Amino acid sequence: MTETKNDSTLEASIPTASLESILCTEELQRRPSRPPDYEKENRALAKLLSAVADSPRTIFQTLAETIRDITQCDSAGLSLLTRDGKTPHVDGQRFYWPAICGMWNPHVGGGTPRNFGPCGDVLDQNRTLLFTHFERRYPYLMPVSPAAEECLLVPFYVDGKAVGTIWGIMHSDLRKFDGEDDRVMASLGKFASSAYQAWMHIEDLRIQVAEREKAEAEVRQLASGLEAKVRRLVEANVVGVVMWNLEGAITGANEAFLHMVQYDQGDLASGRVRWTDLTPPEWRECDYWAIAQLKKTGIFQPYEKEFFRKDGSRVPVLLGGALFEGNGNDGVAFVLDLRQQKRAREELRRSEAFLAEAQRLTHIGSYSWRVATDEIKWSEQLYRIYEFEIGVPVTPELIRTRVHPEDVTLIEKMVEQARNGRDDFEWQYRLLMPDHSIKYLHAVAHATRDQDGQLEYIAAVQDVTARRLSEEAFDKARSELAHVTRMMSLGTLAAAIAHEINQPLSGIVTNASTCQRMLTATPPNINGALETARRTIRDANRASEVIVRLRALFNRKETATESVDLNEATREVVALSLSGLQRNGVVVRAELADNLPCVTGDRIQLQQVVLNLLRNGADAMSRVDDRPRHLVIITDRDEGDRVRVSVKDVGVGFEPQAADRLFEGFYTTKDDGMGIGLSVSKSIIESHHGRLWAEQNDGPGATFSFSIPCRREQGLAA
Repeated sequence: MTETKNDSTLEASIPTASLESILCTEELQRRPSRPPDYEKENRALAKLLSAVADSPRTIFQTLAETIRDITQCDSAGLSLLTRDGKTPHVDGQRFYWPAICGMWNPHVGGGTPRNFGPCGDVLDQNRTLLFTHFERRYPYLMPVSPAAEECLLVPFYVDGKAVGTIWGIMHSDLRKFDGEDDRVMASLGKFASSAYQAWMHIEDLRIQVAEREKAEAEVRQLASGLEAKVRRLVEANVVGVVMWNLEGAITGANEAFLHMVQYDQGDLASGRVRWTDLTPPEWRECDYWAIAQLKKTGIFQPYEKEFFRKDGSRVPVLLGGALFEGNGNDGVAFVLDLRQQKRAREELRRSEAFLAEAQRLTHIGSYSWRVATDEIKWSEQLYRIYEFEIGVPVTPELIRTRVHPEDVTLIEKMVEQARNGRDDFEWQYRLLMPDHSIKYLHAVAHATRDQDGQLEYIAAVQDVTARRLSEEAFDKARSELAHVTRMMSLGTLAAAIAHEINQPLSGIVTNASTCQRMLTATPPNINGALETARRTIRDANRASEVIVRLRALFNRKETATESVDLNEATREVVALSLSGLQRNGVVVRAELADNLPCVTGDRIQLQQVVLNLLRNGADAMSRVDDRPRHLVIITDRDEGDRVRVSVKDVGVGFEPQAADRLFEGFYTTKDDGMGIGLSVSKSIIESHHGRLWAEQNDGPGATFSFSIPCRREQGLAA
């Protein structure tokens, strides 16, 4: 890191060792570390702060001296990227050294290219690096004396971007850098960066002040020859301009003013237009105050008032003026029509009132937070949500006082991310109120910059407690309704299930009697009895399977999420329903897709939907006597990695105008129907992130289908 006269010589140098061979960064943290000296560090920070009032050179030189003092190194300094040779810039192609202290001080002001040297390596890796004898890799450092035994380099940031390094060098092995050196240098670097940026802002302000003073001087120069320029302004009609005297007469006015008050030049020439007559009584005291100012200073400051118009209405105006020099009676005034501004103010007031009322009705509060100063402003509704008195100063600590203990860590984590400059947030958290009740809040925050470029967050917070409680109540009611529907549906299957059970039970009784006769015969028919016993066991197992299916459907339990094979689930429903469907003349055909992927959901609820669709199709065909009753159940893959189940009947179908109402609660086209089967089915499918719909067939009847996502590795989405 030495000044070079010829970059081409430096760039042509060939490294003689690998980067890894001269790095000992990992060893840094394993070395014994001295305890922090916070008192000394605080004095150093105070010294840096005092340098803000001076210049960047003072700040950087103070930083170099401070690093050398605290780390007890032999040399210390800064290497900064630049495009113009003096100002730090992240896109610079050269390093320059604005400050160096210690043995390498003679090299201050020098520089090297960005892409060849230890400083460039630090920026490439964006982390602290510890080098030993780096001249072995960078030959241009060999002539530098004294040589560097160790060099600790830490990235230096401006506006969050690494634009250089701060570094310390040990020229002997009497002392080595440790982890405390790394911490202190990084801390001092951050503070120096803030001090440098503060100085830049101060310089910007100085420039702005100088420009303003220049502009004011130009305004004073333009003010010479006022009367001639006023006359030109009168004729321009940009604003209302009035010549008047203290007796109340208007001696001249431009068209802009006359238009405001609905008079014309003829009225003005006749002397009928006087400012004292145009002023309503309640505004005359303001005029007296303005006249007093005129007599004392020759001018009156702008103030608002009203003028009568020719039709008796009023116009709000902003008025300001002065007496002519050398004449203590005549003057000129500039008049601005405030009607548009008044309307805008009124609209703003209405908007603010509307916003406040909208926040109250929707239970949405808002706030702003300036990160740098921790300045927080709340809307009235947010005070109401937290149940604080309006006007209590809001601080980050106050926000946390009512956050549910389990959610405090979440809030602290988000505050930390916000301080690091994250753009937007959306989160949910709870409040634990003084009466031990819980409020559920949903918040959205957006990052922006104020006029000073400081990071600021604007956020909206909605109290969703009522919605949360209603959703929980709805889920409970839906579960209750689904159970009732399942019980009602199963009632219609009772006869079919009894038939299913009676058949194997009758076989069991018959086989048992036969077995008994065979065993009591002389001689006993052992082989026949064994065969009869096997048939008895078979029939008993059939009865047991029917009972297992029945118990599963009757069972009242909480929603159980599991991997479900819809083909298998459909076969079970068809098996339970088949006997009853056949007695009603319904022929069922299953067209189940091969290799159908599983879905994630509640097996019993999905079987209930299939059962409802089968019953719905069978009922639709029971009202048709002139054609066979064919019912087809189909499974297949659907678009978007989904699975579809369809039940197609040849029944009466439905009217097109009734398509949107089929899934409404308590809507039915059957005389003995309650209209809840399809409604409950729709709720179940939507809870599985799917949809349920109906379509008219090309021929007779209709097809009811539902589609739900395939099984996900991480489970069903919340």
